[in-house]
Amino acid sequence: MESPSIVPSDVILESISDGVFTVGNDWRIASFNRAAEQITGVPRKEAIGRLCSEVFRSSMCEGACALRKTLETGQPLIAHACYIVNADGERIPASVSTAVLKDEAGNMIGGAETFRDLSEIETLRKQISGRYTLGDLISHSHAMQPVYEMTSSVANSNITALIHGETGTGKELLARAIHGMSPRSAKPFVAINCAALPDTLLESELFGYKKGAFTGAVQDREGRFAQARDGTVFLDEIGEISPALQVRLLRVLQEHTYEPLGSNETRRTEARIIAATHRDLSALVESGEFREDLFYRINVIRIDLPPLRSRKEDLPLLIDHFIERFNRIHNKNIAGLSNGANSLLMAHDWPGNVRELENIVERAFVLCNGTQIEIRHLPPVGSRAPATPNIYPTSAPPAVAPKPGLF
Repeated sequence: MESPSIVPSDVILESISDGVFTVGNDWRIASFNRAAEQITGVPRKEAIGRLCSEVFRSSMCEGACALRKTLETGQPLIAHACYIVNADGERIPASVSTAVLKDEAGNMIGGAETFRDLSEIETLRKQISGRYTLGDLISHSHAMQPVYEMTSSVANSNITALIHGETGTGKELLARAIHGMSPRSAKPFVAINCAALPDTLLESELFGYKKGAFTGAVQDREGRFAQARDGTVFLDEIGEISPALQVRLLRVLQEHTYEPLGSNETRRTEARIIAATHRDLSALVESGEFREDLFYRINVIRIDLPPLRSRKEDLPLLIDHFIERFNRIHNKNIAGLSNGANSLLMAHDWPGNVRELENIVERAFVLCNGTQIEIRHLPPVGSRAPATPNIYPTSAPPAVAPKPGLF
């Protein structure tokens, strides 16, 4: 009777659908199987010898590395949820398991990590739960449905789009989602906040400058349009730019050309422009603060992001999303909010929208040492929230009454 043939281990690794890679004690990848190539989009020859964090790009690489924890404790990690970023910049939900590698003498020589693509499972779960996703924007509110429906059409075109919404509603997230769904997704996405820079500096940031254009310009520097090439330029808070700069921007939209500061050379750009503002541009046009011709150029398609107070049914979903993310970042195991804390947040008007909610949840994570966020972990609330006698654990009230709002 013939003895059964033994299948080499490398053949087995190549045949399984889970991605597998191993690292040495220097954290450089020593092996990388076929499934790992397919899931990450990184060819094996490019992965071997590189740091695993450069290739795998997991959410845990930011500070809660599963493999590092395994190598430090000697304990394997089984089916830990995370996401990875593939070579195209897409976030892929994944399940990760880790193990220690030892030589024949029992000495640790590195570690192994397996990861499974959970994209299909995540898609099915979202369909069942009625949850809509668009990049990092998540919702199951009917108020967001027009945004999702319009975004798909906008992404497949090259027209200039204007995103309107209050501060903190996620305008840049929506712009990134449009870029990610577009044929330009593999090209650069370059964002700039027009309200964060003085006019002269903003001009040089957008268009670049030549050496000697101004004091301190010791060498040529390319601007954001040059960096974007034929990708996407996102102009946040476009309503804040000066009339003089509006003229230069209008030329870019009309002729797709510009000149760096200190240069007579006309350069061409094929970048798509997505603009955003929290202001009423129509009112600014009427008051003479914003050029009418520029307004019509950027307002070809307008997407209105509803404020959080208009879609409060999304609060539990968003809170769960932030709790899941901050559990990974802060290496905690917080399960959720108490009934009192949840009621307090539901009663708030959210003038800062989703960004305000994210800040509040992260603050609670810093203060919470248990498994549930309580009212005492939330910031002081104002008159719009229900009375909660145990917001202030001390007997004396604060010296100055807080203003309405959570901050």
